[in-house]
Amino acid sequence: MLKWKRLAAASLILSFSALPVLAAGAASPAGFWQSTDGQARVRVTMCGDGTQLCARLTGLSGGARTPENLKTLNTFVVAGAQRGDANVWLGTVHFGGRSADGHIAMRSANDIVVSGCQLGMCKTMEFRRISAVASRQADKAAATPVATTAVASDLPQMTPRTVALTLSE
Repeated sequence: MLKWKRLAAASLILSFSALPVLAAGAASPAGFWQSTDGQARVRVTMCGDGTQLCARLTGLSGGARTPENLKTLNTFVVAGAQRGDANVWLGTVHFGGRSADGHIAMRSANDIVVSGCQLGMCKTMEFRRISAVASRQADKAAATPVATTAVASDLPQMTPRTVALTLSE
């Protein structure tokens, strides 16, 4: 009987010691996120030494599809933000053609708040976690070309290539 009590006590101690590790894993911001207004989507990853936060802008829609924002599409809008307090990262946020000192706070497993201030002007955006499948579908729709006018000199130069294609039945 004493063996069982010791085993139960050891199991209880081990399970409580594992809780911080499980909580840290559950609190990871890595994943796909969409702004609450539905106009911006980002993919958040842990970067650098694994504690820094990076976010790549993967989709824009509605009023957020401005020329300034389109320049940042598929680029890092947050790169290497340093961990501050628990579930808070501090760094520079790039959006709308501007950069601002900001912080990213994870309020829950499915809710992030991004705040940035520049010259006394502050902006806050809330994001909700979305699934990878929904994110890819939304990104594909957002990547649909918009009618634009380009000058030939603005287009990248491509080297002509010959490609052989063989079809078999």
